[in-house]
Amino acid sequence: MEGWTDASDASLAVGIGRWHEAALQEAYRRYASTVWGIARRVTRDAMIAEEITQEVFLTLWREPERFDPARGSLRTWLATLAHRRAVDAVRHDAALRRREDRDHQLTRPPTTAEIEVVMDRVIVADALASLSEQERRAIELAYFDGLTYREVAARLEEPEGTVKSRIRGALTKLHRQMVSTRTPEA
Repeated sequence: MEGWTDASDASLAVGIGRWHEAALQEAYRRYASTVWGIARRVTRDAMIAEEITQEVFLTLWREPERFDPARGSLRTWLATLAHRRAVDAVRHDAALRRREDRDHQLTRPPTTAEIEVVMDRVIVADALASLSEQERRAIELAYFDGLTYREVAARLEEPEGTVKSRIRGALTKLHRQMVSTRTPEA
């Protein structure tokens, strides 16, 4: 069939299956703007929409048997194919952006504030390690677990006055240790 302009969708698909380029050209003439429009609306990118349009018609050229005229029109099949490809492109782009953002977070140099936070944690951990086990346990219960002096005393089964003195002494040691660590040597 030479003149494809009046051919049905099913005839176009058969012609494309027999490698009639004119049949593909007619399908493109009829439906390329629809395919491109769907891809453009989904991706919001004209260049990606153009690529998807090419991919869709390449699929039609390579696998015309995938089109089943009993299930719908060629226009509907191409539109569905375009929509799926466009959604895949958007998902791929979003995943790529997430990976790039994550990689940027991993590869960018830390900020001064981030370095200071890490250094503060190390200083506090070292200072806590310099305390006796009894002092460290009392500090942890009071400051990390949020217990009152009375609750710390009950937990440690010690008099409240002893716990208060131990915590006060431990805080003084921590303060001295942290100040000496942070003060640069002359």
